[in-house]
Amino acid sequence: MRAPLALAVLVVALAPACKKSEPAEGIPLRVAAASDLAASFKEMGDAFTKATGQPVTFSFAATGLLAKQIAEGAPYDVFAAANVSFVDDVVKSGVCFGDTEGTYATGHIAMWSKTDAGFAPATLADLARPEVVHVSIANPDHAPYGKAAKQALEKAGVWSAIEKKIVYGENVQQTLQFAQSGNAEVAIVAQSLASQSGGHATPIDPALHAPIDQAIVVCKGAPESAGKMQPAARRFAAFVTSDEGRAILKRYGFGDPGEASASARGM
Repeated sequence: MRAPLALAVLVVALAPACKKSEPAEGIPLRVAAASDLAASFKEMGDAFTKATGQPVTFSFAATGLLAKQIAEGAPYDVFAAANVSFVDDVVKSGVCFGDTEGTYATGHIAMWSKTDAGFAPATLADLARPEVVHVSIANPDHAPYGKAAKQALEKAGVWSAIEKKIVYGENVQQTLQFAQSGNAEVAIVAQSLASQSGGHATPIDPALHAPIDQAIVVCKGAPESAGKMQPAARRFAAFVTSDEGRAILKRYGFGDPGEASASARGM
């Protein structure tokens, strides 16, 4: 199992992340982040900027799509993925630095439905009920939370019964929006989003899917500013795994890195 962050990054970057430092000539740090991080990383960015003086901008999308963009040269300084495998991919492609790779959180999934929907599923089996016409999940081909949702439905023995009800979102944010707009009765999304969105949120047993080990890595960024941004990028990666960063993530429903049940790890 990976350490929360490479030792070299912690030694060089964590201490500076806790005090004001000179911003990279006012250039915002560009962070590509999985959609499940939309709420937590906005708070994370504000806290990091307050601590260091370094501005941060975020681009939130499905992890697989971001990984593809980065591999093709998108100028991001940091990549915060919803699954460690996509970080492994960008490191192998040579666009991100393997010595900065590390896990920062464990994700969880939950069922979400509107408060006024008149129906809130208590178990995955409830999704087979006739009042549930559509169930939205993120596309499992490039969204780790969608992959986990499909795994959970399969392991619970309900996938075949509800497969025709499934509608796919491009990412977990769009997946949640389908249910919020009434285009789906239930969405299976990141607990970090479900718990912050009102409505009914029912956690799904993590033993029903492979662990969602979320990882972060520093990337080469834009050619014209890469050298200038490296120190700030390493400070941000370390800040995410610091005590302050983890406290923020926990408030949004994330678990500690590597947290998973023994049964889930056996998948």
